[in-house]
Amino acid sequence: MVQTASVALHVGAISAMSYGYNALHGLGINTWISSQYGGHFQYLTIQGLAVAWLTMVVGLLEDFFPSIKGVRAVKRGLFIVALPVATVISSIYWTLLLCAPNLILQEMPSGESPVWLPLRIDLSLHAVPCVALLADFMIFERKYGRKAIQYVAPALSLLCTLWYGWWVEYCASMNGTFPYPFLTLNPFEIRLRIYAGAGAVACLSFYALNALHPKSR
Repeated sequence: MVQTASVALHVGAISAMSYGYNALHGLGINTWISSQYGGHFQYLTIQGLAVAWLTMVVGLLEDFFPSIKGVRAVKRGLFIVALPVATVISSIYWTLLLCAPNLILQEMPSGESPVWLPLRIDLSLHAVPCVALLADFMIFERKYGRKAIQYVAPALSLLCTLWYGWWVEYCASMNGTFPYPFLTLNPFEIRLRIYAGAGAVACLSFYALNALHPKSR
C-alpha cells in the first residue's frame, strides 16, 4: 500500500530542491559561477543537494514499487551519506549567514557587495534537503545497526571529507579562489582543520540522529 504522507514528502522535497537548483541559473552570479572550473559543483551545497535529491527520488520509487529488490538497500546506502552531509551544510551555512555573512556569501569579481540569495531559493538549497531527509529518516525509516554506525558511517564520512577537500582545493587552484570566502581567507593548514572538523561533525551528527531515532524496526 502506498503511504500518502511518504509520497507527499518525497514529491515536495524533489520539487523544492529542483526549483532551487534551476532558479540559480536565473541569478546574476550564475554567469560567473558557470565560467569557473567545476561550476556550481564546486559548492558542497550543490553536491549535497544532488545526493539528497537522488535519495528522495529513490524513496519515491520505493513508495510505489516496494517489492522491487534492492531499492530499499540503495535508499539506505544513500541516506547514510546524504543526511550527515545535509546536516553539515545547513548547520555551517545558517550559522555563518546569521553571524558572519561575509564568510559564506560570495562576492562578485567586480568587487560588488556579497550576493544574497532570494529567501525562497535559499531555503530550497540550504534547508529543504536537511529537513526532508531528517523527517524521512525519523518517520519512515528504521535506525541503523551497530555495524553501520561503527564502520560504515565513519568510513563514508572520511571518504566524503577526502573527496570534497581534494575537489575544492583543485578547483581553487584552477580558479584562483575558493567557492566559500572562509576557505579563501585561511591558509592551507587551517583549511585542513576545517575539512577535518566538518567530517567529524558529519559523523557525530549521524551518531546522534541515529541514537535519537524512535524506531528500531
